Amino acid sequence: MYANQNGSSNKPILIIGGTGKTGRRVADRLVSRGIDVRIGSRSGTPSFDWSDRSTWGDILEGTRAAYVAYYPDLAVPGAAGDIAAFSKVAIEKGVRRIVLLSGRGEEGALAAEEELRTSGADWTIVRASWFNQNFNEGILLDAVRSGVIALPAGDVKEPFLDADDIADAAVAALTDERHIGQSYELTGPQSLTLAEITAIIAAASGRDVRFVRITAEDFVAGLLHAGYPQDFIDLLVDLFTRVLDGRNSALADGVQRALGREPRAFHEFARDAAAAGQWAAVESNE
Repeated sequence: MYANQNGSSNKPILIIGGTGKTGRRVADRLVSRGIDVRIGSRSGTPSFDWSDRSTWGDILEGTRAAYVAYYPDLAVPGAAGDIAAFSKVAIEKGVRRIVLLSGRGEEGALAAEEELRTSGADWTIVRASWFNQNFNEGILLDAVRSGVIALPAGDVKEPFLDADDIADAAVAALTDERHIGQSYELTGPQSLTLAEITAIIAAASGRDVRFVRITAEDFVAGLLHAGYPQDFIDLLVDLFTRVLDGRNSALADGVQRALGREPRAFHEFARDAAAAGQWAAVESNE
């Protein structure tokens, strides 16, 4: 068990982004081990808001380590500066242990990583890209249920990664000092195109689900119609049209290095999601 610089292992671990895909998994795993957690969110008490630095000190007070999932993404302007400032406040509060969820292949994320590395914190970087859970918890869930996954992406392969593997790696880093100073680049065990991903989902769910490549303009129009804010749309377009360009197609060994096991395969994730009924078609009330 990791102990903070004062020798205490009884203080809670702070989870920034504790209601997100990885954050809530990290929190659940820590709680199951009997470790107290504090969730950092705008709706929490005390509250935490990346856009209001006056909230950072109170949420860090009395904690011993922090898992940081930056919102909305480390690729956005200003993220690296926020990570630098957050690390400084954390160290001032006696919280030296920081585990950062970073983005694979994102220039902005690399800048944020460097800020953490040079901050004086006892850091670990968990670097990830596309999550399996984007298809059953995130923005692509409705698309799967509708039967058409329409995105501005081509035949590029991506080693989709399970959020449970990310959470396991983060928990290991938060609770074992052997991970201090390590960067783990996490991937799934196989690189797949979106068309191949869609075929796996269709086979697992027993439904007719297909992938359709669309233009970025049509993608934006659909998101605007659905009511998404412009800054979020800009981020998604950047991720689908620039980051999803093959730069991350190669497999990495971060899961194996951090956890000593193989990462979860997408077909296993799809099997379990389908069995849980997460992709059942939603009946219209009209």
